[in-house]
Amino acid sequence: MNDAGWLQTSHAGVLLNLHVQPGAKRSEIVGLHGSALKIRLAAPPVDGKANACLVNYLAEQLELPKSSISLVSGLSSRSKRVAVALLTAEQIRKRLLPD
Repeated sequence: MNDAGWLQTSHAGVLLNLHVQPGAKRSEIVGLHGSALKIRLAAPPVDGKANACLVNYLAEQLELPKSSISLVSGLSSRSKRVAVALLTAEQIRKRLLPD
């Protein structure tokens, strides 16, 4: 059901364990980083810009409204937990890490 722990099903939907690298040239999914999914973001880590970029990027990749994605923990950390509603863990895995 999960790939090295980065996807977890909970009562609130699906939780994603992410390792975020702000300040990249472009936003992209790099792959697995330990038990987290690594994402590079084309936003600086100031004034919440990287967090907003992360929510926008995930909404775009998952084809969901931004309101269905919420940052659960890690507001000022590279390690973040994000809750996603409306999709199953398998649907999220297929959209973020296609074979």
